[in-house]
Order: sequence, then C-alpha cells, then structure tokens
Amino acid sequence: MLKGIHPVLSPDLLRAIACMGHGDDIVIADANFPSSTMGPDVIRADGVTATEMAEAILTHMPLDTFVPETAWRMEVVGNPGAMPEVCAEFQEIVSRRAGDFRIAQLERFAFYEHARKAAYIVATTEFRLYGNLILKKGVVHPHEIYRG
Repeated sequence: MLKGIHPVLSPDLLRAIACMGHGDDIVIADANFPSSTMGPDVIRADGVTATEMAEAILTHMPLDTFVPETAWRMEVVGNPGAMPEVCAEFQEIVSRRAGDFRIAQLERFAFYEHARKAAYIVATTEFRLYGNLILKKGVVHPHEIYRG
C-alpha cells in the first residue's frame, strides 16, 4: 500500500501508466469489450467499474494538450446522437480531473481500430453498455514531479 495512490490502481496498472509516454493511449474497457483479441497488453481490473477506473487513472495521468482530441467513447450503434449515462459520467470525470476536454465519439468499428493501437487495455467489469473510453496521455511538467 502506498500513500497518495488511488486504491483501484494495481501494481501492474501503475507500472503501465508510468511507462506510457506522451501521446500513448490507454483503453478503459467494459465487460463486453473484446479486450483479449485487440492486440495490446490487457490489465484485468475485476470488480471495478469503468467510471471508477477513469477516476483512478485521471488522478495520476494528464491528458494530451497538443492534439485536438484526447479522449474517445464508443457511439451507440444505430443512434449516434445518444449519450448513455456511463458516457455522461465519463465526461464529468474528465472535466473534473483533467480540465476542459470534450470526449469525442467514434463509431464502434472505428473505436476498435483505435483501441488496437493503444499501449494497454484495462478490462473492467463495467456492465453498463458503451462503458468504453480511450485516453491519450499528456505531458507531465517539471513542476508536477516530486522533488522530495
């Protein structure tokens, strides 16, 4: 156990987000997402919802400020204008933890293609449909580094 580290972040996940560089993507996947066949390394987060995981990751990881889009969700098949509750919660978490970022939406298969290029996939047990989010890591500035 460490002080100041969000409790749902496992040692494997802490290592993953620490190893990611500027511009790398991480997928937070719901229970129905085909995590194991996408390609990137999968980190299991059983018993954790996708929104809890987004909160935990964004407690420690900045989002990219050098690109127009830095977070994506999967759009609802057959109803691209719909905003599932879980996605509204993602937006609230991103706004509160990371700042003025709008979560863009991607068609289902475009979301899968984007996920295949991610550094990691975090497989949660989020049972709400469309509980999938991709986050692009930003820069940690010198003033944000612990100096002892």
